[in-house]
Amino acid sequence: MAPYIAVSALSHEGLVREHNEDSLTVGPWTLCATVTSNPQTLLFPLGPPCVVAVADGLGGHPGGEVASAVVARRLAADGDALDGEEAVREELQECNRAVYAAAAGEPELAAMGTTVAGLVLLPERAVVFNVGDSRVYRIAGDGLRRVSVDDSPPLPPGRRTTSMVTQTLGGSLGLTFVEPHVRVAPLAPGDRYLICSDGLTDPVPEEELAEVLARSGEGGERSDGKAAFELWKAAIEAGGPDNITLALVRLGG
Repeated sequence: MAPYIAVSALSHEGLVREHNEDSLTVGPWTLCATVTSNPQTLLFPLGPPCVVAVADGLGGHPGGEVASAVVARRLAADGDALDGEEAVREELQECNRAVYAAAAGEPELAAMGTTVAGLVLLPERAVVFNVGDSRVYRIAGDGLRRVSVDDSPPLPPGRRTTSMVTQTLGGSLGLTFVEPHVRVAPLAPGDRYLICSDGLTDPVPEEELAEVLARSGEGGERSDGKAAFELWKAAIEAGGPDNITLALVRLGG
């Protein structure tokens, strides 16, 4: 069987926020500031660049849902050209400029911003990227390994999470340079990744995420929809304090 990419994803406002400011990119498909009631699973051939990303609009700022949609739609439109690390770095710089351009002359959108985290899947390698505190994990047999880098201040003793971010796309009144985190990892059949906003990782510890994935991830992509639902359910049962967006990525074939 030819190698293929399976992506199971959902986006939900959680139990506290009035609306969803997260956006999602899966190949050419986007879900922007809306809600899925059930996980959606999409299949793509492995070959042309395929981008999967989560953008989390900044809460407490106006226009978070606009900023996340700008980035998600741009990644979807440009995804075919993201053929390596340098292309991804430049794309994230362009996304940053696009957020500021969208806010220009719109006082109600001043200082809007968003995080972003994701993968570009290529034959034999994946380009991992993020700006902000949305995350990318590699799912291994012995648990989760975080492969993104949180842009967050150091945590005080006893604290597991923080809502503060030190770098975002947009997020201030004037154009600010960003330094995206971008790395290349080998990719082989059977590899699995989790991409998510902090609406999942803030209320649910990594150990619990790993347990959920271990319980529900043994049936190939047919089980990934169930795993995505169980991850969402864990965040809801932990209070659902923020928007929850996640994508489970599996390389099949």
